[in-house]
This record gives sequence, C-alpha cells and structure tokens, in this order.
Amino acid sequence: MIISILIAVIAALLLVSIIVAIKNIKRKDENKDVAQKIQKKGKSAILKEAEKKLAHDPHNVSALELIGDIYYGEKNWEKTIGVYKTLFDISSAHVEIDVAKCTLRMGVAAFYLEKNDEAVKALMISMKKNPENFETNMYLGRALMKANTFDKAVFCFKKAKLLQPDNHEVNELLGTALFKNQKYRDCLPFLKRVLDENPGNKEILFEMAVAMTECGMGDKALKVFMHLRPDPNFGAQSCLEAGKMHERVKDYQNAVKDYEIALKLPNVPEQIMLQIKYRLANTCIFMNDISRALTYLKQIQVTKPQYKDVDALVVRYSELNQNKNLQTYLLSGTSDFVALCRKFISTYYKDAFVKVEDVQVASECVEIICAVENSKWEAKQMFRFYRTQNVIGDINVRDFHGKLRDAKCDNGVCITMGNFSESAHKYTEGRPIDLIEKDELVKTLKRINMFN
Repeated sequence: MIISILIAVIAALLLVSIIVAIKNIKRKDENKDVAQKIQKKGKSAILKEAEKKLAHDPHNVSALELIGDIYYGEKNWEKTIGVYKTLFDISSAHVEIDVAKCTLRMGVAAFYLEKNDEAVKALMISMKKNPENFETNMYLGRALMKANTFDKAVFCFKKAKLLQPDNHEVNELLGTALFKNQKYRDCLPFLKRVLDENPGNKEILFEMAVAMTECGMGDKALKVFMHLRPDPNFGAQSCLEAGKMHERVKDYQNAVKDYEIALKLPNVPEQIMLQIKYRLANTCIFMNDISRALTYLKQIQVTKPQYKDVDALVVRYSELNQNKNLQTYLLSGTSDFVALCRKFISTYYKDAFVKVEDVQVASECVEIICAVENSKWEAKQMFRFYRTQNVIGDINVRDFHGKLRDAKCDNGVCITMGNFSESAHKYTEGRPIDLIEKDELVKTLKRINMFN
C-alpha cells in the first residue's frame, strides 16, 4: 500500500516537472520570438497585442512577461515595478513564473525609483531563489549600501566578485563598502585596482588617502591630500585632513596654507567650512597671530552662533589682543616670559632697587628670588608665576611656603592668570605670602613697558 502511494506521488511529481519543463521550453522559444516580433511589428504593436490579452485576462503570464521585458529594457521603472509586482503576486498560482527574475527586476526598479526598502525586500527574495545571480548580488549590495548596512553589502559584493572576478565595477563597490565599514586595510587593494583602471577617479583617491591614514601610512596619505586640495569636490575635505596632519607635527605654517586653499574653493559645505575656519583660528593662536585668529572666530560667530567654544575664545583672545604683555604671559616662549616676570617685579616695587639672584624654570611655573632695597627697608623676596588659568589650590601654596622658608626669604608673592582656591587664601592668613590673581595681574601687565 505504502509503495503504491509512493509510486503515485513520484509519478505525479514527474508529471508536474515534465509539464513545467515543456512550458519553459515553450517560453524560451517565445522569448526568442520576442526580438523577431519587435523587429517586425515594433514595440508599440507588441504592447497593443499584449494589452488586448490582458484586457481579457489580467493575469495572462506571457503578456505580462512580454511587456515587463519591454518596460525593463526601456528603463521605464514605474511601469516595470507594476508589471513585476503583479507577476509576483500571482506566482504561487503559476509555477511557470521565474520568481528570481521577477523579484530581481522589481528590486532594480524600486532601487532606481528611490524606494530602497522595497528594493532590499525584493532583492532578498531573489537572492534566496538564485544566490548565484551576479546582477542580484550587485543590486542588493548597492541597496544595502544606501541603507548604510555596509557589512551585508560587503558580503554581496564579495559574492559578485567570485561570480565575475574581472568586473571593474565590483572592485569599486567592494572597495567602497569595505571603506564605509571601516575595514581600511582590507579596502586598499580593491581601491588600488580601481585607480589602476581609472587614475582620475578622485572619490576613490580620497577614500584611499583616508584609509592609508587609518593604517598608519600618513606620509603617503598626506601627499594624496595635498594633491587633491584644488579639487572642487574633494578639495575642502582634503585641505582639512592635510591641515590636521600638519598640525599634529606642529608644522603650523603648512597647516595654515592647507586651510587657506580651502577658503578659496567654491561651494564648500558649511559644516566643512566651519571646521576649517575653527582649526585655522586655533592654528593662528599657536602662531601667536591673535588678531588674525579673531577674524576667523568672528566669522564663525556670524555663520553659526554658539559653535563649539568660539564665544569663549573670542572673549578670551579679544582681551589678549588688546594687551601684548598678556599675550606674552600666556603664549610666548620661556625667555620672553621670564623677561616679563622680571619686569613685573620691578613694577611691583616702584621706588626700590631690585637685584635678581636666582631664576628657576619649572614645567608649571617660574620662580624668581631677588633682593629688594629702598630707603626705608631691604628684604629677600620670592616670586612664583603660574601661566595656567585654572584654580590654584592650597597644596601649591603650601609647597611655595616651604620653599620660601628653605631659601630664607622674608616674603613671597604667588601670581596666577587664574584664581586661588578658598583654602589657598585661608592658608596664607598670618603667613608672609601675598596672592595675586588674574584681575590684579592684568592691571599690572597693562602698566608694564617692556621697552624701557
């Protein structure tokens, strides 16, 4: 009994397979005839015939496939997607419909119609039906790229690469997908192949430079960025990257050149231009060109209020720009800073003779011991100058007091461009230490004439 049932099932399956095979053979013959018919009658005549059939039977598979082929060939994506959606909807009742082809063309049409979610959904079905189709893998990869699903796009392009190893477009898409997926070392061979074929591809050249930067090939990347600086599309971003690389090695002059080239480029996106002006301003500050830095900072304020810490920088450096001694105190080299500190001591004791006995330069401060003498008194004094704008705590003041005693000084003065903490002020009560904070320091600096 069981054997007879199995025989019947097998026979039925064979019969269905034979029927489908016969229909497929017929369909192939029909497809061969399509081109001949179009040549003889023209597309419009063929479409009219197919539309007549569809008027009587809206689910006429041969008519739907015929007009689907024509619309797909013409890249009439709106009509293409409609036809193949209909074919897909009726495919469960018509086993002769090629679902893989149907969903592939639905996906391609949706892709070009900017219906990316639909494209991914249709192409995923096509991939399951026929994973070895080159076109399916390519379009699914491109749709996944649009969806920022780069890891899955990489899988599709790798499959396409296996199917057509010499395809140039695959190299470009695979290299870009790997780049977007931050697989920088993996993307480099594919990007290089693209450039070997087309050296003028600036987008791939830029991606390659970024990838080389991430892989520690900074010198090679810098050359590429500098080469791309005049480019109208990738020049601004290249200027920004080159400038940052020059900043890292403290080559501020070349960093300024990079950023200035970007300022002259047309149609630079606002976000990139803001970054360039911000970095240019900070580079000018490192070069002690405060007035120029303020020019760029104020331009940023006009374009984008409250951008990063620009407002605070404008306030700070506007004050510096009006007081050259303040610039020297905060920004100059050690020798100029020490010279200003000595001048400060002379100004601090207006009617006295000051003799500097010792100068100690540390990483966080400068200490000067001097003998002070006037008509009424004489004393040995110690000064400590902090350049930081942070709050100085009592630990630092206690340390200063200890050095004061060790050096057998009569009095000490501790100066900062910031402020002293409440505990620091409390510690100095009853001790021979004076604390000078920012406001008093700035007033004194304004009175100092470094040329006398």
